[in-house]
Amino acid sequence: MRDLHKSSVLGSKHGSLMSWRPQYRSSKFRNVYGKVASREHCFDGIPITKNVHDNHFCAVNARFLAIVTESAGGGSFLVIPLEQTGRIEPNYPKVCGHQGNVLDIKWNPFIENIIASCSEDTSVRIWEIPEGGLKRNMTEAVLELYGHSRRVGLVEWHPTTNNILFSAGYDYKVLIWNLDIGEPVKMIDCHTDVILCMSFNTDGSLLATSCKDKKLRVVEPRSGRVLQEASCKNHRVNRVVFLGSTKRLLTTGVSRWNTRQIALWDQEDLSMPLIEEEIDGLSGLLFPFYDADTHMLYLAGKGDGNIRYYEIGSEKPYLSYLMEFRSPAPQKGLGVMPKHGLDVSACEVFRFYKLVTLKGLIEPISMIVPRRSETYQEDIYPMTPGTEPALTPDEWLSGVNRDPILMSLKEGYKKTSKIVFKAPVREKKSVVVNGIDLLENVPPRTENELLRMFFRQQDEIRRLKDELSQKDIRIRQLQLELKNLRNSPKNN
Repeated sequence: MRDLHKSSVLGSKHGSLMSWRPQYRSSKFRNVYGKVASREHCFDGIPITKNVHDNHFCAVNARFLAIVTESAGGGSFLVIPLEQTGRIEPNYPKVCGHQGNVLDIKWNPFIENIIASCSEDTSVRIWEIPEGGLKRNMTEAVLELYGHSRRVGLVEWHPTTNNILFSAGYDYKVLIWNLDIGEPVKMIDCHTDVILCMSFNTDGSLLATSCKDKKLRVVEPRSGRVLQEASCKNHRVNRVVFLGSTKRLLTTGVSRWNTRQIALWDQEDLSMPLIEEEIDGLSGLLFPFYDADTHMLYLAGKGDGNIRYYEIGSEKPYLSYLMEFRSPAPQKGLGVMPKHGLDVSACEVFRFYKLVTLKGLIEPISMIVPRRSETYQEDIYPMTPGTEPALTPDEWLSGVNRDPILMSLKEGYKKTSKIVFKAPVREKKSVVVNGIDLLENVPPRTENELLRMFFRQQDEIRRLKDELSQKDIRIRQLQLELKNLRNSPKNN
């Protein structure tokens, strides 16, 4: 059997010399299958948000699972330790400091208990989750970041630099925050509509964005310079993902016939896609996920239960379809476990956390390479980006690029990062942009709030006017006293 396999592989290698022989693609990932966790290993009873914003509403790392929940008044999310599977009590503590719906959450890739959230209340907040998870509701963030003038739809951590966070708002701006000082340090202002998606290349020196203005852009993040731009006439881009360091991008979108479609692009020339491929006629958004270690691309449809997967090659046809994981339960969003949180003993190469809104259920789905051997499978686990940052914020901001620091998943892959988040100490919580203290001026969201704010400001103006006139009187009194002192006979 082994000889037969060997000869078929040789046949594929020499296929070009012997064109009469049928092409046979040997791939170690052609039998990858999806395995759903048993019910007791799922997370149940979770009031998943009903918000229609096209995000995942879920973030996962090797320690915690975070899910945006439905909540009255303000926005909140749950943070559950991974080992705490099963039914979650209705009164389970939440992170609930935002005044508006939470639209996106992302774990810091280097500090496992730090999570960023953004919201309709125009703020981005950084939360420090205590060891072992929450014991009571958390309302105080370690950092509140104001700089956007409208709601904030996306947050994304820089892949190689500690404490650099990107946020995209409905003011069409991307702000780059240096969390060492708690301030926005750069602004990318090249979009003319709402930014739908942000993706970094491996070393974080390039940022790709998709936008409601139907343009795909590759941007140099520090200068905000647009290096490449595509106006997509036949392929309306929704999501974009960098394919590791291959200098390629993959986008998912809609064709002019309203079918779901993917396109592959050369990052240095966006004039034409390398290939476009129709997927199906369903209407839900296609979420792309790329695994640079296995060169596998996963496509998950929002509102259906399928996850298709492909292998990406450097030669034509570039995309090789492998298989499809099917499930009747539709997914609202999907969280993805970082590589160092996978079970290498089970040959697990990817793990999704699927949000099933109707059941209030989070369902882990493991993508597994079937292998008979019990030993560590070196060939499917190359060195992978680890939990150590390669750069400090100052280094990255000064123009340095560095590849991620890699780790092996073989020995001690549960090693936790030594880095601790230190919130910058500020005299007064304030962010002054264009002379306006944004913390004092959080934009109102409703007419009632606007009126309340108006009356509050009227009172404040009245109070300040009174204070001013009192001070005027006091100044005049002091001037008189000073005059009298000068003219008194003692001084003559």
